[in-house]
Amino acid sequence: MPFQYNYNDGYGDGSGEQRYINIQPVIPFSISTDWNVISRTILPLVDQDNIVPGSGSQSGFGNITQSFFFSPKAPTAGGLIWGVGPVIQIPTASEDIAPDQWGAGLTGVALKQTGPWTFGALANHVWSTSGNDEFGEQSATFLQPFLSYTTPKATSITLNTESTYNWETEQWSVPINLQVAQVLKIGDQPVQIGGGVRYWAESPAGGPDDWGFRLNFTLLYPK
Repeated sequence: MPFQYNYNDGYGDGSGEQRYINIQPVIPFSISTDWNVISRTILPLVDQDNIVPGSGSQSGFGNITQSFFFSPKAPTAGGLIWGVGPVIQIPTASEDIAPDQWGAGLTGVALKQTGPWTFGALANHVWSTSGNDEFGEQSATFLQPFLSYTTPKATSITLNTESTYNWETEQWSVPINLQVAQVLKIGDQPVQIGGGVRYWAESPAGGPDDWGFRLNFTLLYPK
């Protein structure tokens, strides 16, 4: 059960700021002796200022992204762990936070663990499916390759990018994240606490500029 705080600035005329918390429960369900369905939900809670010059401040929800991964319980040949399935965008966005519209598409993840190293990628593509007179069409590809090293004391160092390509505007958003996290116990509850920096290698016009950061707090429920 991850809680992820993010901060970015440099929007609009350079003075705009955005803060948001992603609540991201990941829950596996057994559907047979060989297969799981893994539910992954992302609910953004957003607070922002001057994202567009003169727009003032807004607070509220972003759209929920709901993914379902059909995944073999045992790694396949070569130790590959993978899952594929549908992704749904649920229109929960508050006014001026994001386009409040339904969307749907496909998602997939693949990863491999070799000693202390974990590497792989998650990807999805979402098309708008509701009436688009107000917000226009949506067609966006999300790519998240990642590389992580975990020490014997459960400290992990992770490098990833969470890039989005907007096919309607033909623009990339490319944040590169470097994070450090530690697994520990608070009482009897295993948790992971971490944080890191973000560099915007590319962003659309009026988007975030240069640097940001992220803080993570994850409740763990190992089986």
